[in-house]
Amino acid sequence: MRYKHLFFDLDHTLWDFETNARATLLDLYHQYDLQSRGIDDFDAFFTRYSFHNERLWDRYTKGFIKQDELRWKRMWLALLDYKLADESLSRTMSVTFLETLPSKKAIFPYTFEILEYLKRKGYNLHLVTNGFEKVQHNKLQHSGLHTYFEAVITSEASNSLKPQKEIFDYAFQQTGANEKESIMIGDNLDADIQGGINAGMDTVFVNHLNIEAHVQPTYTIYHLKELEDIF
Repeated sequence: MRYKHLFFDLDHTLWDFETNARATLLDLYHQYDLQSRGIDDFDAFFTRYSFHNERLWDRYTKGFIKQDELRWKRMWLALLDYKLADESLSRTMSVTFLETLPSKKAIFPYTFEILEYLKRKGYNLHLVTNGFEKVQHNKLQHSGLHTYFEAVITSEASNSLKPQKEIFDYAFQQTGANEKESIMIGDNLDADIQGGINAGMDTVFVNHLNIEAHVQPTYTIYHLKELEDIF
């Protein structure tokens, strides 16, 4: 085998963050009765939350903000779009969101099948994720994905973030792998693909959204089943 160690991203690659986040925020929308606070349209509210979440994650990944600021400000800014300047509510909803989100179980089509296939073929499967330690492990447990991965490397545990080389150095140290026998598989061109390149690894871009790549991966797939063509 050309590769021995396959390093996967979790959110947006295997675990369907968009679907799960939407379901979680809908729970909160009802729990905190946001309709009575002037937020009539849940879909519009979710769109605003997603916008702020993506922007703040980008700032967090680049080291401009800390974890706590990311966690509560995405909620604060979404509420602020509706003129709800309520920091206490924002922080409370943020805590509830992170408690509820990992219990959601939506994954991308063919996730279990491809992981079974790769395990049968003898590959060592690991995760490298910028997500929070406790949250990511809870996602794995609730979704049933935890049994497939030998090591789960989080930004919190490694004290670094994709695309920084240091998180991959930490991953190699934890797994006994090296860059030549490893490959990074993920959906994010800046974090996963550029990160893998920074670490000297081959990469697979999981292009679920069929977007144009501004970073050149080793391979591109549009459905997880296509990994069978590579491995």
